[in-house]
Amino acid sequence: MNYKDCLENGTENLKRAGITEAKLDARLLLEYVCKTDHSTLFTHPDKELSDEEERLYDEYIARRIKREPVAYILGSMGFMGLSFDVSEAVLIPEQDTEILVEEALRFCEDKMRILDLCTGSGCIALSILNYTNETNALCTDISEDALLVAKKNAGNLGLSERADFVKTDLFPGKEAGKFDILVSNPPYIRTDVIDSLAPEVKDYEPRIALDGSEDGLAFYKRIIEGAGEYLYSGAYIFLEIGYDQADDVKALLEKEGKYHDIEVFKDYGGNDRVVRACYY
Repeated sequence: MNYKDCLENGTENLKRAGITEAKLDARLLLEYVCKTDHSTLFTHPDKELSDEEERLYDEYIARRIKREPVAYILGSMGFMGLSFDVSEAVLIPEQDTEILVEEALRFCEDKMRILDLCTGSGCIALSILNYTNETNALCTDISEDALLVAKKNAGNLGLSERADFVKTDLFPGKEAGKFDILVSNPPYIRTDVIDSLAPEVKDYEPRIALDGSEDGLAFYKRIIEGAGEYLYSGAYIFLEIGYDQADDVKALLEKEGKYHDIEVFKDYGGNDRVVRACYY
């Protein structure tokens, strides 16, 4: 079977399964299997797949029909112009999270120390390191499997010497010292909402990285209350939030009485996505 026929068949099968981005997903999977690119697929539609390529493509289409995310099938995802390895141990980096990185970069200067809580794939901290000079990051996660993915990404990006990883339930311990910037995309989805999410999320992404407790605010409370021990005066924190959590997170920051310059930033869809605050 050639490129054109494979792509058409794959697209049609995904459409029948209710996949919204059927054509895009079918193309990405075909490019991956054939180790080619968008241009080659369309300039050489009659190029034949090998038997192994055809078998593998059918396998990947079958996995996508079961709603496995394309990023997990491919094992990687683009973020901030970089490529990050992903597995079902970590959340798939989302474009909206780039807002957090972009805002943090505005305040990040050479030689600063960054604390990344709930690091997952490491995409937030490693992106900041990649686009700054002589900065260092300490990244924490409760999942050993997630940390293995993050460490691999650090190596792939040539950042291993500037990033440390600690397995812990949120904070690293006082011996870690103080930091100039704290970033986090913590679990923030209310427990009772998770089962209503798309199958790609609820059935494949790690629940431990999604579940923010009954009110979705458990991790924000812990971070806001405990961050002071790890921050220099004048340090900034950047927290990703759910679209309806801005008021609640701002209230938590204000109640703590140790933060000022509190501001909310919207994502590309116009929803509240990041809260920034400065520690006294």
